[in-house]
Amino acid sequence: MDTKELLKKVRKIEIKTRRLSDHIFGGEYHSTFKGRGMTFSEVREYQFGDDVRNIDWNVTARYNEPFVKVFEEERELTMMLMVDISGSEWFGSEEQFKNEIITEIAATLAFSATQNNDKIGLILFTDQIELYIPPKKGRFHVLRIIRELIEFQPKSKKTNLAEALKFMSNVMKKKAIVFILSDFIVDDYKQTLKIVSSKHDITGIRIYDKREEEIPNLGMVQIEDEETGESMLVNTSSQKVRMNYSNYYKEKVEYFKDSFSKSGAGSLDCRVDESYVKKLLGYFKRRA
Repeated sequence: MDTKELLKKVRKIEIKTRRLSDHIFGGEYHSTFKGRGMTFSEVREYQFGDDVRNIDWNVTARYNEPFVKVFEEERELTMMLMVDISGSEWFGSEEQFKNEIITEIAATLAFSATQNNDKIGLILFTDQIELYIPPKKGRFHVLRIIRELIEFQPKSKKTNLAEALKFMSNVMKKKAIVFILSDFIVDDYKQTLKIVSSKHDITGIRIYDKREEEIPNLGMVQIEDEETGESMLVNTSSQKVRMNYSNYYKEKVEYFKDSFSKSGAGSLDCRVDESYVKKLLGYFKRRA
């Protein structure tokens, strides 16, 4: 992809996702993810209706008039986007691939955090850490994140979520808001997730395509695993073959839901042909 085409794509995603974050998600994000608490801002004269518990008695005694302490929410938060860029994300039977939806969701979340003056970081992972961008603030930082999501070429096609979680926990010493965007066609991360969730506010967003849920009856079909590169001839007319695949897929989905639920982490499903806007809004409102 040449520079001109890349910038055009970045700009297109910015316009779409920034509009969403400005008009829809900004307030919901602020309500859902609170700051660390209340911090002292200033002292002003007492007004009718003020809480008497906030009276500053030292200043009141000095001026012989009641003064109250004013507090404001301490918003300094950090959002970490953990994005799965393994081979299985390059799948899509409708108008978009899973990785394209993932990019839009990540950009929307990043701009929502920017609107609240929060820092945003990025981890791109496969079965290794492909890229780490430390948390920073600002529009240009978000545009860099979008650019990497569009053009980054991973070294591996496999997935290891447990290792990615360990890395995130090591680099993020303070509590962070963490969004994991993946299809979660992987397991062996339950215990690691439980440990990391005790420190960080984690949400898993499962992106999937309806064609992944079951194999259609198409006769003998050559199928290639996007992550291993293994190619095999599959008899999709066999009910047993279709049933085995369906059960395998359901097991991965159940593992995802069970792992996040028992870890106290949030989770939501988003199909590529559905509105991720409604899904995110619904999730924010349930959490607020």
